[in-house]
Amino acid sequence: MLLTHATVATMTEGYGLIDDAAVVTEGDRIAWIGQMCDLPKAHHALPAHDCAGRLVTPGLIDCHSHIVFGGHRAAEFEMRLNGASYEEVARAGGGILSTVTATRAASEADLLASALARADMMIAAGATTIEVKSGYGLTLEDELKMLRVARQIANHRPLRVLTTHLAAHAIPPEYKGRSDDYIDEVAIPSLHTAHAQGLIDAVDAFCEGIAFSPAQVARLFQAAKSMGLPIKLHAEQLSDLKGAVLAAGMGALSCDHVEYISADGVAAMAQVGTVAVILPGAFYTLRETQSPPIAAFRAAGVPMAVATDFNPGSSPIASLPLAMNMACTLFRMTPLEALQGTTVHAARALGLDDSGTLAPGLRADLCLWDASHPAELSYRIGATPLHTRIFGGRLDA
Repeated sequence: MLLTHATVATMTEGYGLIDDAAVVTEGDRIAWIGQMCDLPKAHHALPAHDCAGRLVTPGLIDCHSHIVFGGHRAAEFEMRLNGASYEEVARAGGGILSTVTATRAASEADLLASALARADMMIAAGATTIEVKSGYGLTLEDELKMLRVARQIANHRPLRVLTTHLAAHAIPPEYKGRSDDYIDEVAIPSLHTAHAQGLIDAVDAFCEGIAFSPAQVARLFQAAKSMGLPIKLHAEQLSDLKGAVLAAGMGALSCDHVEYISADGVAAMAQVGTVAVILPGAFYTLRETQSPPIAAFRAAGVPMAVATDFNPGSSPIASLPLAMNMACTLFRMTPLEALQGTTVHAARALGLDDSGTLAPGLRADLCLWDASHPAELSYRIGATPLHTRIFGGRLDA
């Protein structure tokens, strides 16, 4: 395929803008990219798609989502608006545990059907790669059920899907007061089984007062590292338990949320290159007031990704451009940082080295936007000017 007369943001250095550009794809890879006037004659006869000056970017990457689940939590949204805090909802048996009940009751087919509908919304907003976590089953069999469903999404949709084991997401009622037993009897055994069955690409946990302690997370992560699996952590969302220090010290790909992170956590992440995944959807939905320390991450050189955190309770949003707008408006990230956060830095948060920028040899996952400058993607609120996607070198129908 040959794309012509495009404004291309390669994201290789800043926006990496190329005006009046052409992109050549061969199979699922980029074969050539540059200005139209430099297009090699060998490519002139290829089937051409005239971009008419539209903006071309790397396909967007959602590096943090929870789209396999049963039910919904609109009632809890109303509870929070009537004054209940996220922690109060969780301690009353709501929150994550209400989704656990619905997910356990759902069939694999039902979970897949609802996950595909959510994936369609993400695709419509420009996603070409997504990460999907487990964590709403909280039994060995239900966690495996979720991961099997997550693996199936890519068989039905033009998406690359990476799956993450998140059995250490919440403590189920049957293990109340026995969180150590849950780690030993469910989280670690389900990790071993999921890895043996080829169902996971990474391991995550929720390190928080209402979830798991740093010591418990460390035991899980040691098991993950023994299997050669990368780790990431829901860290410092509601308090500073030093989860980011722990995770970075173990070489984590990312620490996510990080609203309450302290200087020692920022320094630990900077030292090893752990990505800070910024999740403005949860901040917005929960009406939080503690913002992640964007200026501190920026000053320390910590790469910042931006993701939807698409989930039924604290972040029911499917659009990466909306998350980008929120990151800019709520947290004062720049439009460049927001787009880097959904391309090059999101790829890094998932351990991908073939996506996130546009260059020869990389995957031909691109978005063609009804826009002329990359800042427009963060500027618009709730309107995605996506013209079409190219996934693996193929135009969406």
